Amino acid sequence: MNAIEKINAFLDENPVFYLATVNNDRPRCRPLGLHLYTDGKLYFGVGSFKEVYQQMVNNPHVEITTTNKEGIWLRYSGKAVFEETYDLAEAVIAASPMLASIYNEQTGRKLAMFHLEDAVAELRTPVAVKETLLP
Repeated sequence: MNAIEKINAFLDENPVFYLATVNNDRPRCRPLGLHLYTDGKLYFGVGSFKEVYQQMVNNPHVEITTTNKEGIWLRYSGKAVFEETYDLAEAVIAASPMLASIYNEQTGRKLAMFHLEDAVAELRTPVAVKETLLP
């Protein structure tokens, strides 16, 4: 299992994770659940009409984190790169009735999919790095 697959598996086991961004000079953090591993990349989605999207456009450096029942947590950070086409978002929306009720032609809302580049990732205990996943 490669590093991205390990990150994806950890997120599968811990379906609520947190995305941290910067708003001007202040940190912002929110829970997310949407992630998709395909073609060797791990993708995430946010609404392009939301503040989080604009924060990521202004400063693409983000961190994703979550923890498991044993107290091990994931830190996955890098530069958010948004997909230029809407194909992936359409496939994700089509597979989820909840997302389809939010992102559709009637609402005019769009789902922006992104992956992380120049990423670092680690699994941690409360006192130390347990495993460095990237790089």
